[in-house]
Amino acid sequence: MYYITKRLEIAGSHSLNLNYPSKCSRLHGHNWIITVHCRAAELDENGMVTDFSRIKEQVEEYLDHKNFNELFTFNPTAENIARWICDQVPNCYRVDVQESEGNIAAYERD
Repeated sequence: MYYITKRLEIAGSHSLNLNYPSKCSRLHGHNWIITVHCRAAELDENGMVTDFSRIKEQVEEYLDHKNFNELFTFNPTAENIARWICDQVPNCYRVDVQESEGNIAAYERD
């Protein structure tokens, strides 16, 4: 099995739709650190699991300096963003989304 990891740093804002009072319901921003993990039993015709630049294009270029509420129809929690990223990147099996120091959400495909 082959593995790659791509770490991205982006800026983005969101407000959360919560069923309890929280300051996170107001628009606020984070300097997000996103770690994308991909794997493949066989390399593609270029000798890669997934091209690092393709991950950057699909994730960083789409999300960086954006309001996530304007991009997504779902509640843009770190958990939901991790799953969305995993669904976008070929051969991705895990995504870690750090929205602030000490607050990390992960999604891992079964």
